[in-house]
Amino acid sequence: MSDSWKRTVDAVGPRLKALRQRRDITLSDLSTETGISVSTLSRLETGLRRPTLEQLLPLAQSYGVTLDELVDAPATGDPRINLKPIANSDGSTVVPLTRRPGGIQAYKFVLPAGRDDAEPDLRTHEGYDWAFVLNGHLRLVLGEHDIILNPGEVAEFDTRTPHWFGATSAGPVEFLSLIGKQGERAHVRAAPKH
Repeated sequence: MSDSWKRTVDAVGPRLKALRQRRDITLSDLSTETGISVSTLSRLETGLRRPTLEQLLPLAQSYGVTLDELVDAPATGDPRINLKPIANSDGSTVVPLTRRPGGIQAYKFVLPAGRDDAEPDLRTHEGYDWAFVLNGHLRLVLGEHDIILNPGEVAEFDTRTPHWFGATSAGPVEFLSLIGKQGERAHVRAAPKH
């Protein structure tokens, strides 16, 4: 094994620990999520045990990163990012745009054409959302407000407010969503007009 590969393998433990701490979860919680024992997770994080592929796969899935990112594999020189869209049973598609755990998470949503009389299923959760419409018309129900956002328009709100997103009958809608922990807001800076 070359020195660079040995350094990469030796650095996996501290990377695993840092990822877990950024997610603010315990070894016990991670064990429940991945099916890997607490003692094995602890030995992996401290470098007392080298990880196997069978251990790295559930850890990468749990942290929402690729195997390459999990082990900080040497760069291949290929700058492409392979985004994996997630198709949902309701016809919508979600494309995760960020892979690092913690911090603000970015997603692209594509929602199929809806019905203008669709009954929204309002949801709440911890966090803060910033939504930017790329194409189409986004119906946002936010508390007692029922708003139509057009391309280029933005909405930001505390996700503890009951909310729902949908497309109108005019056609599908594409929008970007930045979601952060409670109190963590997206900041957009624009140059002043001269």
